[in-house]
Parts: sequence; C-alpha cells; structure tokens
Amino acid sequence: MNDERLIADLHGRWVFGWERNEGDGPFDFRRTFGEFYDFDSTDLRLYDDFDPEQRVAATATGYGSIWEPHFDRMVSAHHAVDDGPHVIVSHHLAASTLAFVARITTSDGATDIRTTTSLVWRRTPDGWRIVREHNSTRVLPAGDLDGRLPVYEAG
Repeated sequence: MNDERLIADLHGRWVFGWERNEGDGPFDFRRTFGEFYDFDSTDLRLYDDFDPEQRVAATATGYGSIWEPHFDRMVSAHHAVDDGPHVIVSHHLAASTLAFVARITTSDGATDIRTTTSLVWRRTPDGWRIVREHNSTRVLPAGDLDGRLPVYEAG
C-alpha cells in the first residue's frame, strides 16, 4: 500500500475510534489511539474547537486528558465520513483532511455536528503518527442527521 492510501486508511479509522455505544466502559484515549498519535513526542500541537475550553495540547497524553471526561459522560457518539480523506505525502510528513458528521448523545439529548479535521502525520520508526491536529466543528440543526447515520442497536 502506498503512503497516500495508508494515511487515508489511518485517518478514516481514526474517525471511528471516537465511536461510543451505550454501555461502553471508560474511554481510554491511549488504548484507543495508541497507533495514531506520537505518545513519545513533546512537540505536538493538537486542537479541537469542540473543546469548550479550546485548549491546545502539546502531548498526546494531554490531549487525551481533555477528551476522556467528555467521552465518559456520553451515552453514544456515532460518525460517518462526509468528505475525504484528502492526502498529500512528502518524505517524512503527510497531511490529510477529512470531514465527518456525528451525533453525540448525552443525558441531556442529542447534538448533530459536522467537523472538518486536518491532521499532519510524521513518519516514525513505529509508522505514521499524528503530530498536528486541527478540528473545526459546526453544530447542525436538531435532527439534521436523521437517516444519515447507521442505526445502532443497544447490545
């Protein structure tokens, strides 16, 4: 598999790492995303404007600490790729952009979102790893994703 296809596959699988089903155990960022982020690097910049505090993390562990409490409180989170991924690769760096839609369900109800995500990947001895992340999210009108996401059965 060439690097462009590999990065496209990684980015697509990364989206679905954020899935949550009702009854899931605690969200463990490192266990879920260990193959995606460079957990040994201290020069990362990871940002998602869906974080209410809009923090920028400089480590993968720090980024995980932003999201674990939020995902532990979710009832479910279901995603679908809306566009992409679009990938460029050059030597030891690659960039990918992808848009996804998701329905986030909490005890307060459901929120539909559309997120554009841009990732920069660095080739490491362990494979391609995320070293930059920027996500921009727009909340959609209630019910906007009805019929656009797979139906999930409680199991």
